[in-house]
Amino acid sequence: MDNQPDHKTHTVKSWKQTFHTWTHPRVITMLFFGFSAGVPILLIFSSLSLWLREAGVSRSAVTFFSWAALGYAFKFIWAPLVDSLPLPGLTRLLGRRRSWLLLAQMAVIGSICLMALTDPAASGNNLVKMALAAVMLGFSSATQDIVIDAYRIECAEEELQALLASTYIAGYRIGMLVAGAGALYLASWFGTSREVYSYTAWKYSYFAMAAVMLIGVATTLLIEEPEKKVSAENYTASHYLRFLLLFISSAAVFVALFFLSGSTVASLENSAHTTFPEYSRLLSFAVEAGRLFFAIAGGLAAAYLLVLLKIADRKMVRHTYIAPIVDFFKRYEMQTALLLLSLIAFYRVSDIVLGVISNVFYQDMGFSKPVIASVIKTFGLLMTLAGGFIGGMMTLRYGVTKILFLGALLSSLTNLLFMGLAAAGNDVAFLTLVIAADNLSAGIATTAFVAFLSSLTNISFTAMQYAIFSSLMILLPKLIGGYSGTMVSAWGYERFFLLTTLMGVPVLGLIWLADRKLH
Repeated sequence: MDNQPDHKTHTVKSWKQTFHTWTHPRVITMLFFGFSAGVPILLIFSSLSLWLREAGVSRSAVTFFSWAALGYAFKFIWAPLVDSLPLPGLTRLLGRRRSWLLLAQMAVIGSICLMALTDPAASGNNLVKMALAAVMLGFSSATQDIVIDAYRIECAEEELQALLASTYIAGYRIGMLVAGAGALYLASWFGTSREVYSYTAWKYSYFAMAAVMLIGVATTLLIEEPEKKVSAENYTASHYLRFLLLFISSAAVFVALFFLSGSTVASLENSAHTTFPEYSRLLSFAVEAGRLFFAIAGGLAAAYLLVLLKIADRKMVRHTYIAPIVDFFKRYEMQTALLLLSLIAFYRVSDIVLGVISNVFYQDMGFSKPVIASVIKTFGLLMTLAGGFIGGMMTLRYGVTKILFLGALLSSLTNLLFMGLAAAGNDVAFLTLVIAADNLSAGIATTAFVAFLSSLTNISFTAMQYAIFSSLMILLPKLIGGYSGTMVSAWGYERFFLLTTLMGVPVLGLIWLADRKLH
């Protein structure tokens, strides 16, 4: 394994050195970038859902806005563009990462303003305009995430990645709080309510959120471009334009096939439910998965055809999409690479599968909305932030692998506390203990995991490789989590929580094996 990266033995730092590292400019920068990344997501989901509900939009129409989430789900598809394509004028002025950051942030602000200027209660096609603006916001926000992840990995050495991750997560959570509770508070203060809808109130609230995004813009303009140089191919403007045409054409084919097949898929699902009602959930998943793979295959076929027609340069396409994957397997060799990918796919399975059903569990236990808001949301947020900071300091002091193992162990063990809560019932004190332990462990685990993923990327393909890792880490847990309700109905909460605990045990073995392979 001579061609594997050199994962050096970690040098233990003193606590004084560890605390001093928090003042590093890059660490502080990621707090503001995290805030900028956390603002848009709730403006698409919870805050927008409440706006639409007050505007009298039907529940079925609200599901139309789930399309906006596609940008986050498939961001790895256009992540190579961020690595490869220079932006005319901006790249020369600001550098590769800052130019894309500024473009993405201005697109986010523009999308939020478009949403603010659209009244979903008005007649005509305003609801379609709102949906398109939300999709634009999802796409531009996901692009901002891609660039921030790449910037974070490139701007500082590996030992700082845990602290960068912890401040990024803290900023992200604060941004979500501002866009969630803050936007709702402003809308209410401006005069809207469920009884008396006011478009003006929501408009001003969203304009305020667009103004808040200027924090991210100011950060982009004030920081310096990462000093690390990456190997770059020399291509002409014509090569870049033709490559962009290939991407747009492939994306258009994918989107067209995915959405135009909706009626056919719905018909197949109805037939499956009628013929095999006992397997309805499994068959629905299979049909939807087939729809997704059909659309992906169509997009890939379109790209391949354009390459055959020499509309796009074959070498450039290979360097952009194939080289990052080949590089990962070359650096780690097949056996170690598959082990690392398995670890990435399974690391968060224990807490994500439980998290899917958690809100339903709290309601079933009889906890009131004020208790859920104060203990689970507000207190839970504080514990997550604390866990992130603790995880960052411990990772810097003791190394990534040890805290990665600790985070996985704690995430599994704290699920046993949910078993106790299920037995205890409506006990606010016990709930507070469970939330404190669960969110602290989640903060520690997430910070160490982000630092671990960052260490696996090659500086030449940062955006593409990290986008693949971040998509893979939630794919399997989300798929399993879709059956959480079914498992609870069949076995009850206590057995379900025990199962989620056991799901975390193989992860500990994967971490141990990965550590042996990498060192």
